[in-house]
Amino acid sequence: MTETKSQDARQDSVIRVHRTTLDDIIRKVFDLLISLVSLIILSPVIIILAIIIMISGNGPVIYTQDRIGKNGKPFVIYKFRSMKYDAETGKPMLSGINEERITFIGRYLRKYRIDEIPNFINVLKGEMSLVGPRPERQFFIDQIVKRNPDFMLLLSVKPGITSWGQVRYGYASNVDDMLERLEYDLYYIKNRSLWFDFRIFLYTIGTVLKGKGL
Repeated sequence: MTETKSQDARQDSVIRVHRTTLDDIIRKVFDLLISLVSLIILSPVIIILAIIIMISGNGPVIYTQDRIGKNGKPFVIYKFRSMKYDAETGKPMLSGINEERITFIGRYLRKYRIDEIPNFINVLKGEMSLVGPRPERQFFIDQIVKRNPDFMLLLSVKPGITSWGQVRYGYASNVDDMLERLEYDLYYIKNRSLWFDFRIFLYTIGTVLKGKGL
């Protein structure tokens, strides 16, 4: 009887591994295909936005920032600049809804999540996925982990352009908000599947179309 249970357990383990591997392959193909097609289709929009950002104030069109990815590996994330040049010169800060550091055009970029279009480059580089917990900076991770060590579970998968926490909770303006949003992302990690990713993708499209990015 014990031997039979052991064999069943091993068989279930093999099935889960095969299913996970297949899901990862499908997810990777979907990530690369959607990212490449999106960048091609949106290329005219990207050029127009680059010009608008360029003439709207000093600073680079593309904003880069160090983030932490899968297995704790750091990478550089790309975004359209939505804040004033040199908006953060000292201690890392989170931005709120009525943040004065956000530019006029930047407010619209964030509202419709347009500022995250360059994230597709990160996906093509294999640093991010379309769906997954949003990547954080080490400075904030250190604070979050002190209060909820389960955050480290999020680092078991690639960070995403959109996430369950992002569509259900939204932007976090302080560490307390980040801890509340963490509960949604932990739920995602425990229930991760291609179908769940598809649901989040649909939620994200709705959020973008309704301009509820902030």
